[in-house]
Amino acid sequence: MPGLIRDSAKLLLEEVRLLEARIAQVERELANAAKHSPACTLLLSVPGIGLLTATALVAATSGDVTHFLDARHFASWFGLTPREFSSGGTRHLGRISKKGDRYLRMLLTHGARSVLRAASAAVEKGKVLSGMRHWALQVQTRSNHNKATCALANKLARICYATLRDHETFDEKAALERKTRRQSFAMPA
Repeated sequence: MPGLIRDSAKLLLEEVRLLEARIAQVERELANAAKHSPACTLLLSVPGIGLLTATALVAATSGDVTHFLDARHFASWFGLTPREFSSGGTRHLGRISKKGDRYLRMLLTHGARSVLRAASAAVEKGKVLSGMRHWALQVQTRSNHNKATCALANKLARICYATLRDHETFDEKAALERKTRRQSFAMPA
């Protein structure tokens, strides 16, 4: 490395180390806050929801989702639901609206990307996938990676709504049992 750049590079490297130390301190503070928040511990049980997403969701909603009508309204608050152009009996869904909290939408989208990536890696290793991961990979094969990511982010937002509403940790097997129980009681078409 040339002598003229060496001193500047050392200063930049020192600045990067200071920034990394500050980031680590903020992460420790967030982890401490998440430990003392029941809503954060509930959200951390959802795959794809990490420390930043859980604390940001709790900060935005105060851990209370009762003022949302249902999970679709909660997901649309982030701009993750498709715009609907329906008339009569025909239903046309468009692109996601992207209206709402950009930061939380971005965090949920990155969480969905990590779940998709982990699912693809699990398939390559020959592991059995859970229901949500299997569903996400099916969506990805039907459409493309970005649409599957948005669909999974939408699903993650709805799961977060359900965990905060019911005050229960996310258990995929129990959720699947509840879904099949509801479908068995449905009226025949």
